[in-house]
Amino acid sequence: MMMNFYNHKIASKPKEKTLKHSRLLLVLLIFSSTVLVAQNITDKDALSAVLASKNKAESMGVLVNIAVVDAGANLKAFIRMDDSFLGSIDVAIKKAKTSRYFNIATGDLGKLTQPGGIIYNIELSNNGLVSFPGGVPIKNNEGKIIGAIGVSGGTIEEDHKIATYGAKSILTEKKENKMNWIKSIFCLMVSCCFF
Repeated sequence: MMMNFYNHKIASKPKEKTLKHSRLLLVLLIFSSTVLVAQNITDKDALSAVLASKNKAESMGVLVNIAVVDAGANLKAFIRMDDSFLGSIDVAIKKAKTSRYFNIATGDLGKLTQPGGIIYNIELSNNGLVSFPGGVPIKNNEGKIIGAIGVSGGTIEEDHKIATYGAKSILTEKKENKMNWIKSIFCLMVSCCFF
């Protein structure tokens, strides 16, 4: 026969404390898993970047194709503006992929691929890369690369300007959403500690 050395009142206090700690631990686990998932661009942000780029292109009077890839360089969102060049479809996708493969704007990569450059002829790798402006990495608010955007159809200067605008467009939205999200997590943590 097993003896109970604690009476019921003394034993219930540690159980309540353990329950509160368990709730807090659960909230922290949910928070950390959400942060890990956020290392890849969401479909919402990818579409938002494409639409922001499209609006920028329209304001500049340029017809382009716009592609967004995720952190794994997989196509996440794409739009071909009416009457834009068909040949620019593949170029926009390859600009986005090239930018993500090397975590650099394609125009900057192009400077390194010139004859005598340290990675001359790298365009021949990875089923074809594009090393002229129009591909830009997309970063989150913490500066982590979560994808890339590629634009093709205008001049290389126009493509770069439109891609940069699209890449930066999601940062404004994310700052507002992040603050709301942090407030929600804080309220959840506080409520777990009091229940």
